[in-house]
Amino acid sequence: MNYLKPDSAIPSQELASDFQESKALLESRLTALRERSMAPESQAPLSQALLQLEIARVLMDLERGNEAWGPAREAFDRLIGLEQWEHATQASEILFLTDQPDSLVALGHAIWLSVTYPVNPELTVAMLQHVVHETPKDADGAAVAAAAAHYIVALRAQDKERENLGFFTSRMLATVARQHSKVNQQPEFDAWVKRLELDDPAKFLVRLRNVVDVLVQDQWWFDRRALQEKLPVN
Repeated sequence: MNYLKPDSAIPSQELASDFQESKALLESRLTALRERSMAPESQAPLSQALLQLEIARVLMDLERGNEAWGPAREAFDRLIGLEQWEHATQASEILFLTDQPDSLVALGHAIWLSVTYPVNPELTVAMLQHVVHETPKDADGAAVAAAAAHYIVALRAQDKERENLGFFTSRMLATVARQHSKVNQQPEFDAWVKRLELDDPAKFLVRLRNVVDVLVQDQWWFDRRALQEKLPVN
């Protein structure tokens, strides 16, 4: 990601021109995607779902979150039906980022899917990081999410990815400890982990389920029990 520095020598009119050019490219891509979605060769369920997902992404890039909700929700429903869990998680995240009335419900779905199914662990960590950002600093929910993220990396990631993601989630957990209980030293951190039972997956995963239930309430968009019954271990 590029950040503009306050002392940038680029004239403001050039920045405005670049922005307009970028917006024009996005609008052109949006038009092309919508045309593709109407083409006969794009009518297969998965093709339609992925096109709607991409349309929603472009709308988000254009900062039109209210318009992105529709195609993202359509993509989500199709992808759940197709058991495309990773793409369905991505659709859930877009729905969350649209900042609409049911966006927190969407976040709950994203967390449930990305923890329940063996999707890319980096995606799961990203969903749990949203919980860390959304949770009050003195609440336990952020600690539970960070602990779950660290656990899932150890469980699913391989080789270099495990090393890199594990470093990231370790820092995330340490940051949460500092914000939650002003923990700065290793002995304090160890005691904090033990006190909150963050060293026991059987306990903190149950608490994560409670976090999801708070987010979703009773607004599940699919039959969660039916999906759980299909799992190898349920």
